[in-house]
Amino acid sequence: MPEPRVPDPVSVLVVEDDATIRRAVQLALERYGYRVDVAADGLDGLEAFRAGAGTYDLLILDVMLPALDGIGLCHRIREESLVPVLMMSARGDALDVVAGLEAGADDYVVKPVDTAVLVARIRALLRRATFDPDRSAPPEAPDHVLVFGDLTVDTLGMEVHRDGRPVPLTPTELRLLLEFAAAPGSVLDRRRLLREVWDYGWEGDTRVVDLCVLRLRKKIGSGRIETVRGFGYKLVRN
Repeated sequence: MPEPRVPDPVSVLVVEDDATIRRAVQLALERYGYRVDVAADGLDGLEAFRAGAGTYDLLILDVMLPALDGIGLCHRIREESLVPVLMMSARGDALDVVAGLEAGADDYVVKPVDTAVLVARIRALLRRATFDPDRSAPPEAPDHVLVFGDLTVDTLGMEVHRDGRPVPLTPTELRLLLEFAAAPGSVLDRRRLLREVWDYGWEGDTRVVDLCVLRLRKKIGSGRIETVRGFGYKLVRN
């Protein structure tokens, strides 16, 4: 009888120019069983990412990087991949956070970051990336394909189409859309979305919700998700 296959360790690329922080994050993640590669600037990080040929499960990018900053690096990566991206900012400056999330990052942490918090954020990102819906319903079941005007959401195949064309979504964007699609016409507040999509067990920054909604609107149509001022967002049925 063959030996059971041992799952491959989660592979993470950390791009951070501060050698002390870079080494500390690497050692901390390795203690949790992650396989960690590192790069010291944006161009080396991009080269390492491309050399990995899609093997990385998650990227951690510092905002302030030499050669190519973390925002530019995130833009480059998003042109090629939907891999989960966690940004690190030394200041938590609003402009840094907004720029990182607009570039396509899924979440961010402020340095110095507690190891337990960092690992919790990583695990939440990985859960979104490996989300597997309930596949107990037969493939022909009509209720697994949801139609909202020109938008079609297949909750079993995890595919989204607009006017018949596939819409590439990051894992976070897809989870956000599925949350809206499960309750069309209902207003979902930001705290609920942080809890259900970002898996925050604590008070999180609602800017991640606002910026992810903005990215999602650009992909599925600006009028598909409405803002209900003072409350949250809702998915338009038709």
